[in-house]
Amino acid sequence: MTLHDESMSRRPAPRWLPLDNAAKIYPAARSKNWSNIFRLSATLTEPVDRAVLQSALDATVGRFPSICARLRRGFFWYYLEQVEQAPRIREEYSYPLVKMYPWEVRRCAFRVIVYRDRIALEFFHALTDGNGALIFLKTLLAEYLHRKYGIAVPAEQGVLDRTEPPSPGELEDSFQKYAGPRSASRRADDAYRITGTLETGGFQHITCLELPVDQVLRKAREYGVSLTAFLCAATMMAIQDIQQIRVPNRRRQRPVKVLLPVDLRRLFPSTSVRNFVLFTTPQIDPRLGAYTFREICDAVRHHMGLEVQPKYMGAMIAANVAGERILALRAVPLFLKNLVMKAVFHQVGERKSSLSLSNLGAVTMPAAMTPYVKRLDFILGVQATAPYNCGVITWGDTLYMNVIRNIREPELEYHLCRVLKDLGLTPLVRSN
Repeated sequence: MTLHDESMSRRPAPRWLPLDNAAKIYPAARSKNWSNIFRLSATLTEPVDRAVLQSALDATVGRFPSICARLRRGFFWYYLEQVEQAPRIREEYSYPLVKMYPWEVRRCAFRVIVYRDRIALEFFHALTDGNGALIFLKTLLAEYLHRKYGIAVPAEQGVLDRTEPPSPGELEDSFQKYAGPRSASRRADDAYRITGTLETGGFQHITCLELPVDQVLRKAREYGVSLTAFLCAATMMAIQDIQQIRVPNRRRQRPVKVLLPVDLRRLFPSTSVRNFVLFTTPQIDPRLGAYTFREICDAVRHHMGLEVQPKYMGAMIAANVAGERILALRAVPLFLKNLVMKAVFHQVGERKSSLSLSNLGAVTMPAAMTPYVKRLDFILGVQATAPYNCGVITWGDTLYMNVIRNIREPELEYHLCRVLKDLGLTPLVRSN
């Protein structure tokens, strides 16, 4: 089927949905200075026609009732309610990932922002993960290109047919379906975290490192690791160098850990466009001595080999869903659940990693679309209590590594570029 302008003949979409297992923590963990949003954007070869994009958005939102939604508060749990109308498209008036206020999330928990030739989508993380957001972006782009240029775009390679209703599988909470028979332990040591001078007014710096993907792949193969593991190792090397400078007493140093999201759709047969991601956290302990880059690559490779497989991830899922399956806990009022979940988030959440590095991988689209798309970007928001995060995406022959921070000192970016150059890779650096 191709995308077209006919009205959708679909069964009634659900008006509301309970949050998926991963999403339950996000409303509770929000704070005055942290709203946990992320951005996906596509830069086109021509300026965006806002009127056409708005009509494409109006036609697309009904296909994604779990993403085109607002956050609602119930007595026992938060839930999502499908929005009746698409949000109005905004102009980019400041920097990306401006705080999403609670009143905004209650009205519509995602944004569509245009700047010249760029279409950007920003999502509150309770709606979906990066992979679900990418499906939404592709489908919206397909509808826009069809309306603007009259091209026929087949529903393939992540583009959904907007004339069809969402399937039950797209809306399911796959965590509940694929929980293993036993739970994995969550015990972990706190990680070293970079600190600095906090920017005022919520301003965030974004530095994009652009690299030829074929060169990165060749270098990764040289060290016997995947592209994601290679970038993870380079980031860990940079953080190790920073800690050695800032904390010269080795006995006082902490483990260096990078949180790597794992798309569980690659391990389990899920078609959900909701959150279905867990994490693996490779680490090194500099208290044992300085690690070479090859040693870090080996540590990352072995850690990912042990954890990124269905049985272990199934056990991690089981640990996450165990609490909400206890009947007595389900009856606890939401305000008490929020207190507990916020405390858990701060105790066993971000403190256990130095930062997150999320790689959406090499993106493909139907051949009819590719001539119109110049580049893609994926930007995570900073962590709640630490100043850095990193999003990676590949389009065509270029890898885009977006490093975000809310402190003034660009220390990680400096050391990361130095590590890459020492490895024979010279990134093109752009910044806001």
